[in-house]
Amino acid sequence: MIDLRSDTVTTPSPAMLDAMVGASIGDDVFGDDPTVNLLQQRVADLLGKEAALYVPSGTMSNQIALRCHTSPGDQIICEDGAHIYRYEGGAPAVLSGITVTCIKTPGGTMTWELIAPSINPDNIHCSPPRLICIENTHNRAGGRVISQDIIEDIAANARKAGLSMHLDGARLWNSHVASGIPFKSLADPFDSVSVCFSKGLGAPVGSVLSGSRKFIDKAIRVRKMLGGGMRQSGLLAAACIYGLDNNIDRLAIDHENAQTIASGVDNPLLEITHPVETNIIVFAVSDTAGLIEHLEKCGVKAVLFGTGLVRMVTNLTVSSDDAKTALTALNSYTGENS
Repeated sequence: MIDLRSDTVTTPSPAMLDAMVGASIGDDVFGDDPTVNLLQQRVADLLGKEAALYVPSGTMSNQIALRCHTSPGDQIICEDGAHIYRYEGGAPAVLSGITVTCIKTPGGTMTWELIAPSINPDNIHCSPPRLICIENTHNRAGGRVISQDIIEDIAANARKAGLSMHLDGARLWNSHVASGIPFKSLADPFDSVSVCFSKGLGAPVGSVLSGSRKFIDKAIRVRKMLGGGMRQSGLLAAACIYGLDNNIDRLAIDHENAQTIASGVDNPLLEITHPVETNIIVFAVSDTAGLIEHLEKCGVKAVLFGTGLVRMVTNLTVSSDDAKTALTALNSYTGENS
């Protein structure tokens, strides 16, 4: 079965498992796990930040960041399809007591011109504005790479307005490979950056949150409150280090396979909703259940992505031949118990 539901479905390669088994470990809650410490330093250096913190998931990483940047009652601003708002279980309200203002955009890209009118005024009747969150690449916008010029313009105006910036960079690796922009440049406009290892880099568990030393010191406390201290987590961090060393450049293969599928689709029943820039393809189709059932009969797994939408995500388990098989399955869909 060709699994295109997500890039989270991958399992560790034999070489990654060897790295995990051979990892030096200690108690990370005491700060004694050398492999976790190495991973954190590697990510901080890669992104040009002072410090970093390993956590179990991207959701926890984002929510720790929100908690550290805000106080209860504050306003944060994000794009309407952002993972922080759509796919994290209402955590901003539950865990931080903050309000989320969502900016609707035609293609997942906010601009300062769209953001500015939604920033609450300095008025006792309104939630105080504190933080702008950007997702790059943008999952719900079909893996779109957000323009660096637009991000830098937002950041410059946010600074003038006294607002902080957080990057949900769960797939920042894909953005780097697609754009060629160095990681430090991608991260520089932001006060905090979250990156995920259990997607394109193939690790089984984990994300890393980075920022200033003061910010990460606070984040460590919040991670503890949320139950994110994992003790001998160097076993998991070793997989992340392996991903850093071996699986970033190969993301270009995932992008090529996504292009093979997207460029070859020739079926009037299917509409690709966004330009395919990385490894995500989103289809609009009237009968989502019918399409998913048809694909499964053809040996391909896809996932429901909302009303009238089906998503495919190429990943390190998917070969070029697999991509061609998926394309054949899509083009053979007739909508009539096909």
